[in-house]
Amino acid sequence: MGSVTHDRQAQRFLTEVEGQFAVLDYRLSGKVMTIMHTGVPEPIAGRGVAATLMREAVAAAQAAGWQIVPACSYAAAYLRRHPLEAP
Repeated sequence: MGSVTHDRQAQRFLTEVEGQFAVLDYRLSGKVMTIMHTGVPEPIAGRGVAATLMREAVAAAQAAGWQIVPACSYAAAYLRRHPLEAP
């Protein structure tokens, strides 16, 4: 898997796998990061790509002191499975 890029201006985490782009979009309001969407194309689904994007988003939120609000169902499920990672 390629590295994950955090585009703060676009409020997005992005990675490329085999020419396919996976994304995690969020909105930042004050110190609250609302994760709006995770998208992984079908050809690279099931390989942990969305989990990698979530780990990067959680790490960025923790480093910045942001609270995470999971508006997307995948983000909510991920944070339920990994409660120690949530800030």
